[in-house]
Amino acid sequence: MKSALEIKRDISYKSPGKFEETRFEKIHNEIFKNSTEASIVVAQEIAQLIKSKQEKNKVCVLGLATGSSPIKVYEELVRMHKVEGLSFKNVITFNLDEYYPMTKENNQSYHYFMHQHLFNHIDIKPENIHIPDGTVAIENLNQYCIDYEMKIKNAGGIDFQLLGIGRTGHVGFNEPGSHINSGTRIITLDHITRVDASSDFNGIDNVPKRAITMGVSTILKSKRIVLMAWGQNKAEIIKRTVQGEISSEVPATFLQNHTNATFVLDQSAASELTRFKTPWLVGQCNWTEELKRKAIVWLCQETKQAILKLTDRDYNNNGMSDLLAIEGSAYDLNINMFNVLQHTITGWPGGKRNTDDSYRPERASPAKKRVILFSPHPDDDVISMGGTFSKLIKQGHDVHVVYQTSGNIAVTDDEALKFAEVCNDYVADDECKVDFLSIINFLKIGGKIRRSWFWSSQ
Repeated sequence: MKSALEIKRDISYKSPGKFEETRFEKIHNEIFKNSTEASIVVAQEIAQLIKSKQEKNKVCVLGLATGSSPIKVYEELVRMHKVEGLSFKNVITFNLDEYYPMTKENNQSYHYFMHQHLFNHIDIKPENIHIPDGTVAIENLNQYCIDYEMKIKNAGGIDFQLLGIGRTGHVGFNEPGSHINSGTRIITLDHITRVDASSDFNGIDNVPKRAITMGVSTILKSKRIVLMAWGQNKAEIIKRTVQGEISSEVPATFLQNHTNATFVLDQSAASELTRFKTPWLVGQCNWTEELKRKAIVWLCQETKQAILKLTDRDYNNNGMSDLLAIEGSAYDLNINMFNVLQHTITGWPGGKRNTDDSYRPERASPAKKRVILFSPHPDDDVISMGGTFSKLIKQGHDVHVVYQTSGNIAVTDDEALKFAEVCNDYVADDECKVDFLSIINFLKIGGKIRRSWFWSSQ
């Protein structure tokens, strides 16, 4: 990994769609190999802004985000402060949002998050920190939100706004349906947003249903906006935001109207953009064997044709005329790809012992292999690859499964309790070694303790 001093890159705004390969893109974006390098470059832009304001004896107003996306940015800013002497004494911050209701002391509050990751480690003045207050009485909320807007205005407006993006396309907590003119307000959270937060709150039942958020209009008034997104799970919403039409159903698309907004992405988050997913549609390609396979499979799906039925016209009409010129004819391309795909199909997922494996997808030796299956939830292994799972075992391999969550998020205490009570009623005590009464008591007591702990910390 490169050091922070080695990573230098200009991510300043450039007009989107200027080149053929980006012609479908409506928001300027910069793509990095990984989120660490990207975060360092974002932190460098923030630091440069702070320093330039200091030279002019002016305050620097930052709009800050929470969640996993900006953590490495904050880590780099803290490093700059401690190692390079970057001062935050001229910085005023306004956070985007906060759950409601939520106490500052709760370790799931954004007040806690910001102090843990940034404010406790730099020399910012406490009076210059502004985070929406999740304890304001409901009858005072409207006025509180108006006052929050006025504080931003009185500070001179936001110079730099840092954003993440949710799977619903929300920025801040501006969920689908948010109006372009919306200001700071209380909002009801989308179910998907609450599901995504459920692992932090020990279950969706504990995730607050509402939040205070800066509005779309508030964000768009920022002089500079940088939105960050990492990972494959953000790829689809990034494509809709960058290449789709402006719509309140994807609030982040309103950023297409901003004249100084940049999306900073890692390769996974950018993977659904046309220039990466289907590059033959926007320019010449370096036709590797892998890209040929990808393109031809895509063409079959697009035309709803079997591989052997694809024609020269199909290739020419879908951006692959140069591939056709290289390979000679659709017939040759189709036969070659048919053979390649045929060799990936096998009844021996762990390899067939004592067999020539030259054209098989898995090697023949060692005959017995140790296999590790990664399953996001305790049922995904059987649902997604039950047949393969069974064959691996029957063919003598040493199979292990790694469950990546315990299952308590997918299966609530109430659901588990329901089945335990049915089993207890159905099975007589002398016929079953499982003490269902103990399980029922555990679930009842455990659930009460968890709920009591969570709400007492609010």
